Amino acid sequence: MLQEQDRRDHTPTEKELAEAKKYSWVRIPQFDYTSSGRLRIILSGGQPHRASEWADTADRTLEDQLAEIVQEVDLRGEAAERKRLADLEAAQQKRLRWEAAMQQARIAYAESYRVKHLEAQAEAWRHATSLSEYLSAIRLQTEELPAGQTKDHAETWTRWADAHLQRLNPVNTPPRLPKIPEPRPEDLKPFLHGWSPYGPSY
Repeated sequence: MLQEQDRRDHTPTEKELAEAKKYSWVRIPQFDYTSSGRLRIILSGGQPHRASEWADTADRTLEDQLAEIVQEVDLRGEAAERKRLADLEAAQQKRLRWEAAMQQARIAYAESYRVKHLEAQAEAWRHATSLSEYLSAIRLQTEELPAGQTKDHAETWTRWADAHLQRLNPVNTPPRLPKIPEPRPEDLKPFLHGWSPYGPSY
């Protein structure tokens, strides 16, 4: 709420003229303002329905407009409450969609981890198979060696290599599903299709 002012042309005083002549930075005002005794109400914020400003006029006083002002405040308040509730509902729905996306991302992450584990086992099996062929060739060569220190060293080496191969080859242990580690937020990003792993608002 503010009081309106009347404006009229300013008549410079002798002092103002003298100071303006003496100092280049002095500016003489163009208008004079005086209190009018008329009030103005400005309503800001919210969604306007009818108006945002009311003032005393020659044909209508501010008091005569109070019912309209109060109604405008009520309408804006009701609209703001509807928007607040709609925003809460939208945020709740967004959170539910994010939680569903996170659940699907965890499932996809686990599946991806199992696939990588399977591929790593297959690669370990190929490596073990290659080493097994190599050891077979070494055994044949060792059998042809004459008895002595060289043959003893070769047999010691092949025994160690056999034991190592038994540990290395994944088919020597019963297969089972790998234990899925708890994913970090960055691990889930590739499976979230644009959602952030840190929350629905990020």
